[in-house]
Amino acid sequence: MSKIAVFGANGTIGSAVVREALNRGHQVTAVVRDPAKITETHPSLTVTKGDVLDPASVSAAATGQDVLVSAVGGGDGPGHLATIEPAARSLVTGLRTLGDQAPRLIAVGGAGSLRTPDGKQVWDAPGLPDWLLQIMHAHGDALDHLRTVSDVSWTSLSPAATIEPGKRTADFRTAQDELVTGADGSSRISVEDYAVALVDEIEQPQHLGERFTCGY
Repeated sequence: MSKIAVFGANGTIGSAVVREALNRGHQVTAVVRDPAKITETHPSLTVTKGDVLDPASVSAAATGQDVLVSAVGGGDGPGHLATIEPAARSLVTGLRTLGDQAPRLIAVGGAGSLRTPDGKQVWDAPGLPDWLLQIMHAHGDALDHLRTVSDVSWTSLSPAATIEPGKRTADFRTAQDELVTGADGSSRISVEDYAVALVDEIEQPQHLGERFTCGY
């Protein structure tokens, strides 16, 4: 059993990670700006207030934990620009203050920087709206920052090109920097199976200091 703190625990992905971890017997602390928004109750769930953009808040939430998960988003494109890359910096700064006692960081990433079969990246596809490109590049900037970090244990998990609520099958494939696609060329993962992949990585670390992805 691990002690896991989750920033953004009331979001679509964050709440799925919380449920998956609780169902596997882990002890979870949901870290949110407004604890009243967490209505779920569970004997192994604790809810606390925190701000991912405040390194001191990150440090407080991470103290005594085995893993710190960041599932923060930001609404529209500009909101993501103000949240995602700055959050990566704040998380690293906050964890550094804990030294050898810092938990491992697992960050929810984006698909935009993944390589496609034609050798390009997802964000190079024509016709993508500006708001989506902003989100993709915000995640890319966050990953670029994590890749400069060697004194904090981190992992970034990028979803497939399409991630949406669906079924938990626990039947998917993983890769590192290559977009996972099916026989029909589509790239998909359910939120529920994304959470499975993330908690799998908590239980059996395979990607320390790197990004990986999952898809069908």
